[in-house]
This record gives sequence, C-alpha cells and structure tokens, in this order.
Amino acid sequence: MRAAPAIMLSDAERATLERWARGRSTPARLVLRSKIVLLAAAGMRNNEISLELRCAAKTICLWRKRFAEQRLAGIEKDAPRGIARTSRSQTLAQQILDKTLHEPPPRPGRWSTRTLAAALGTSPAMVQRVWKAHGLVAGKKPVPPALNFPSA
Repeated sequence: MRAAPAIMLSDAERATLERWARGRSTPARLVLRSKIVLLAAAGMRNNEISLELRCAAKTICLWRKRFAEQRLAGIEKDAPRGIARTSRSQTLAQQILDKTLHEPPPRPGRWSTRTLAAALGTSPAMVQRVWKAHGLVAGKKPVPPALNFPSA
C-alpha cells in the first residue's frame, strides 16, 4: 500500500486555502480542493477525508498529489485536457465536400443527394445538411468556397 504524500503548509498557503474553502464566490471545485488539502495537512488519511467530504477516494488522491507537486497553482486551475479528436461526422462532412467539389459523379450530370450518399455510404439527409451548411445546392454546379466572391 502506497503512502499518501504528507502535506505541510506555510502560513500564507494556509490562509489562502482557508479563504478559498470559505469563499461564497469561489468556484465549488476550488472549495472542495482547498478542503481536501486542509484536511490532509491536518493529518487525516485519504479514506477519512473521503468520508468527511463525501467524495471519491480517487478525487482525494488526485488533489492531494497535485498539491504536493505544484502547491497552490496545482489545485487552482484544471490541468489542460487532450486535443479534441475529429468526430466521425466531421470527417464525413469533409468527404462529402471533397467529393462534391472535386470529383465527377459516376454518370454525366451533377451529384444528387442520393447518388453522393450511396457513394459515401451515408444518408441523403446528411449530404443535404452538409450542402446546406456550405451553401451548395443540388442540381447546380458547385463553386469551390475559395472562389465564392461577393457580388458588387
């Protein structure tokens, strides 16, 4: 079993944490984090803090460790999150645009929502939404967005 890091506070840190823990306009997440650190500094174990504050032991471990490593700055702001991944619908929307603007349909003429949807394995409604969002109209020759100039 691993031992939780011991928390020793300076007078300035204790004053700041107590202000955050009592603050009415302090965000709730910072109030909780402050209380965790204050109880840890008072010598309480993680499971005791968990029972006292009615939160998960994992939460106690996270903020106790973060405070031990980064002090006040570690609990004041959230850690950066990972980069958002491109969703499947965004990827599909890009495929719809690429095919509409840069590839000819299998038969002479223009792409229809049905033929493009069948070519990409999606629904005609999805094709219609993407076209509408980008100002494309079924049955008209698409103009690439870079070439859309406002009329004078």
